[in-house]
Amino acid sequence: MEHATAIKVSNLTKVYQLYKHPQDRLKEALHPLRRLYHHDFYALKDVSFEIKKGETVGIIGRNGAGKSTLLKMITGVLTPSSGDIAVKGRIASLLELGAGFNPDMTGLENIYLNGTLMGIENEIMDSKIEAILAFADIGEFIHQPVKMYSSGMFARLAFSVSINVDPDVLIIDEALSVGDMAFQLKCFKKFQEFQEEGKTILFVTHALDTIIRYCSRGIVIDAGEKICDDTSKEAVDIFKKVLTGNFNPHASLEENKQSSTINTDEIVLKEAFANNKDILEYGNNKANIYDYGMIDHQGNINSIFDYDTPCEIIMRVIFNEPIENPIFAFTIKDAKGLEITGTNTLMHHVDTKSYKPQESVSIRFKQNMNLQLGKYALSLGCVTINDEGIEVYSRLYDAILFEVIGNYQMVGFFDLKSTIELIPSESS
Repeated sequence: MEHATAIKVSNLTKVYQLYKHPQDRLKEALHPLRRLYHHDFYALKDVSFEIKKGETVGIIGRNGAGKSTLLKMITGVLTPSSGDIAVKGRIASLLELGAGFNPDMTGLENIYLNGTLMGIENEIMDSKIEAILAFADIGEFIHQPVKMYSSGMFARLAFSVSINVDPDVLIIDEALSVGDMAFQLKCFKKFQEFQEEGKTILFVTHALDTIIRYCSRGIVIDAGEKICDDTSKEAVDIFKKVLTGNFNPHASLEENKQSSTINTDEIVLKEAFANNKDILEYGNNKANIYDYGMIDHQGNINSIFDYDTPCEIIMRVIFNEPIENPIFAFTIKDAKGLEITGTNTLMHHVDTKSYKPQESVSIRFKQNMNLQLGKYALSLGCVTINDEGIEVYSRLYDAILFEVIGNYQMVGFFDLKSTIELIPSESS
């Protein structure tokens, strides 16, 4: 028996009229020949999909791709320029912090206000108050005006209200990212309970491992258009190609899914990565790291890596003076700035040879990406050790920001590849 459709979106389009100057709007309205002073911006263009009851679907895309616009139209916050939306059942949504909250009212008063907005009578909300307060866990602040709340307290209360009104469809737009780790774990446990109860969940997130771990499907939106609707793993793979410029909008989805290994020796690697404005570069310029990049297990330039898959770190160095046996190194820092791993050619007893001015070399570090899921920064260096200590020829701090994703969970930084064996004790 097929599942019933919970959400159906048909040819959905949202167009905004953009004007270069504020007065152009008035000029256009009053012009006798109906001259146009605006240009159309398609925040969403001809998007269609169906979500069955009980599915958990993640929507991913770059900033400004149209994801939030889509959710706002599904929930009725925005009106489509054209197209149709059909939703079956009660929707509970968490689109942005503070939406539907009166800042001057207390948390408790806002709970009832949100219930009213969703068409729930106060008598019914009375029966849900205990569960809402227990999940939000904000203590005595529930009796304080919400304008005093931190962003985390906003998220806790808003999410608690959304999940405790017995919705048929839960829609969330990135709002959980402000909560602490314990609260996020509690939210995702609730997601699993909803899945077991056959409820429909639709959410936007930049945490790609969350898409893989919790979603049965993934929809990729880029420049207002749906470019992929597939399994969560396939959707994340397509999105990685979008981020690194390897997605061809003129090719079919099946063609884009195919691995397209490139010749890394013929291109400038660093141009494929987002520019990190906080990169720190220094050294005495006897040598320079003039190019660098990261390659995934399919041979593509990438900044998002599947857990425990092969990865190459490439750095290219040119020498401005005669140099003997330079040391090439990389280090990796986590999101908190803690240097957690790294290596260099000296540690590996690699003979790095000698170089004359204007000679260059390409260094490849090959390893499996078995880091904890999360975001990291890669730093690179070319140095030597002499009687005065470490002489830095060229060093790049936080040259590439990258991410490790997957559905594998562990504690700490690394997976030790432990095996587990259970040996039953002999009965007496």
